[in-house]
Amino acid sequence: MNKNIKTNMLARLGKVCLVAASVFMLPSCAQDGSIPANQKTPVDYVNPYMGNISHLLVPTYPTVHLPNSMLRVYPERADFTGDRLSGLPIIVTSHRGSSAFNLSPYQGDESGLQPVINYSYDHEKILPYRYQVYLDDNDIDVDFAPSHQSAVYTITFEKNIPAYLVFNSRNGQLKTDGNVVSGYQYVDKKTKVYLYAETNKKPEKTGVLADGTVNYGENTVEGKDAAVVLAFGNDVKNLGVRYGISFIDEEQAKNNLEREIAAYDVDVVAKIARNDWNDALGKIQIKGGSEDEKIVFYTSLYRCYERPVKLSEDGRYYSAFDGKIHEDGGRAFYTDDWIWDTYRATHPLRILIDEEKENNIINSYLLMAEQMGTNWMPTFPEVTGDSRRMNSNHAVATVIDAYRKGLRGFELEKAYIAAKKGIEEKTLIPWSGAPAGWLDDFYKAHGYIPALKPGEAETVPNVSVWEKRQPVAVTLGTAYDEWCLAQIAQELGKTDDANHYMRSAYNYRNLFNPVTKFFHPKDKDGNFIEPLDYRYDGGLGARDYYDENNGYIYRWDVQHNIADLISLMGGNDAFVSALDSMFNTPLGMSKWQFYSFLPDHTGNVGMFSMANEPSLHIPYLYNYAGQPWKTQKRIRTLLNQWFRNDLMGVPGDEDGGGMSAFVVFSQMGFYPVTPGSPTYNIGSPVFTDVKIDMGGGNTFEIKANNASDENKYVQSAKLNGVTLNQPWFNHSDIVNGGLLELEMGPKANKEWGTSTPPPSAEPMPK
Repeated sequence: MNKNIKTNMLARLGKVCLVAASVFMLPSCAQDGSIPANQKTPVDYVNPYMGNISHLLVPTYPTVHLPNSMLRVYPERADFTGDRLSGLPIIVTSHRGSSAFNLSPYQGDESGLQPVINYSYDHEKILPYRYQVYLDDNDIDVDFAPSHQSAVYTITFEKNIPAYLVFNSRNGQLKTDGNVVSGYQYVDKKTKVYLYAETNKKPEKTGVLADGTVNYGENTVEGKDAAVVLAFGNDVKNLGVRYGISFIDEEQAKNNLEREIAAYDVDVVAKIARNDWNDALGKIQIKGGSEDEKIVFYTSLYRCYERPVKLSEDGRYYSAFDGKIHEDGGRAFYTDDWIWDTYRATHPLRILIDEEKENNIINSYLLMAEQMGTNWMPTFPEVTGDSRRMNSNHAVATVIDAYRKGLRGFELEKAYIAAKKGIEEKTLIPWSGAPAGWLDDFYKAHGYIPALKPGEAETVPNVSVWEKRQPVAVTLGTAYDEWCLAQIAQELGKTDDANHYMRSAYNYRNLFNPVTKFFHPKDKDGNFIEPLDYRYDGGLGARDYYDENNGYIYRWDVQHNIADLISLMGGNDAFVSALDSMFNTPLGMSKWQFYSFLPDHTGNVGMFSMANEPSLHIPYLYNYAGQPWKTQKRIRTLLNQWFRNDLMGVPGDEDGGGMSAFVVFSQMGFYPVTPGSPTYNIGSPVFTDVKIDMGGGNTFEIKANNASDENKYVQSAKLNGVTLNQPWFNHSDIVNGGLLELEMGPKANKEWGTSTPPPSAEPMPK
């Protein structure tokens, strides 16, 4: 074994041993730093299968990878309930995407070789750092472990008949040279991922597979399903395959492999990967709660490390934003971040546990903006560039949230310019990267996006036939973005800009219907669209008016100014009544009818949807209206109902940490309702003790004395030893470490935290 790798591995083992002992009160570790097999560490509580069967749309995937690493894999199958694997994975280049390249081991008659072989399988075991499966029809055992940009397979052939490996590029080129396979695959028209693979045994012969025939002696193949074959004869039993991947070139893929994996030893690589996971997950230590609650917690935290991914390779990175190779200047470059999902809680969580990484991610946004040539802040940066999915421009929220919480690893002036250009110069039309046009001019003049009347034809270019205008969702989302922009302008001393965007931050009022107290689409003449049923209307996904969720969800989409929303609704009592009503309004039709046009609106509690990101802050809104005990009750109920240690334990699409971060925060007992405001709402902690390693020797601890399934209500609180009688606290209270101590009980203390609501936006400038 490489000496440096071994030394590093033992150092990590020792560190994790200390974490395990402090978190779970375990006995001391062995002299070599290893942890006895019967003692659990954080990664042992991760269940990658949680949520692998979806309630309706996309399931979670049991992803094997290191935290935020470029190389991710999961089994290729049509659905978890299916019994066929499509070969073995090499690298998933986009969350939810299929594997680039493919590896198919095979024993038997050569006529059975295919570019990708479908396998019956059994005895599958997936951990965050290891994948094991038995290909039962073929009598082949598979063992796999990843590093950051490389991985290793051990393949055990049980039969004494000819053995083969088939490497496939779905669309690209592969070539063989003895025991080496290298090549590339197009991810899109301009982005390639490169492969360099070696086997520990030299094949008897190699060739290319075309039209079901192996042409031995040929060593290069190109095109769709380009496949090469390595034939090993009858004598091979245990075959090692190690490989590196790169977005730069084949030579860099080889360098990545040689830097990370010194031998064909899955155990060694898995141990290093396991301890990398324990380093990451161990930043939050928990006590109390049930075994299942711990599993849900650490599984959710593991999901928060799936994206974005670090593309830097030995100080360089490929950027699809300009199609060039760049020096990274010693700062890692990250991409594959669906910001519409992740700005809400994943980014705020990372601020707490990994400031350096969050700084580098935001700095990556600014590089992307420059590289695109437009200097527009990205919205959905992926390995292939910015896909501009969903609506609004919420990267501005990640910038101001980080800055207000003390992060300084990016240039705020640059961020302001890119965020402003992204809102002003790029169209607000969903799923579009076109320049601003008529709809944007209308928004600037009238303060809302106009809706089409039923039956009215779309005339605006760039509006998707599928995604529509989403006028209410875009208006509300842009008002929030402009509030965030106003906060940045304020930090930079740009008073006129700050006042301008602060006025625009109130544009949600332009769609508030004072009669129904809902946000209601208006046509271009300023008239509300009538009639309108807030449960059902708006077409597929309600996109004619909202987006993926109905009017009941978007009723609360004013993250920056809940106080003003309470005022619009008629005060605290009316606001609480409306919240209660949402949780108790029935579907009014069969589930199959409801979900036929609102398939994202799953995880229902009445009209509330636990399964979609615009809902995540809603249970905390009782804190703003003088009834925080209802937030405490509702949070515990939702966690118990919808997030469980089982195959259907996630209520809807988990978009790479967006929903899981809600679970992590909520189980700890607090939540960032308004990214951009350096404050947190208090909920109901599941665990009796939580310690968050905030770096620099600082620890924020939440002690929830007597917390249990029954004792879910806050009776009293202290923050840093001082009595706290409000359901929120400031980031500044914990940034240098702190202690939030909550006394929990079985019945609500309806007096606690009622008089001082969490802060909202300041009054609109005149």
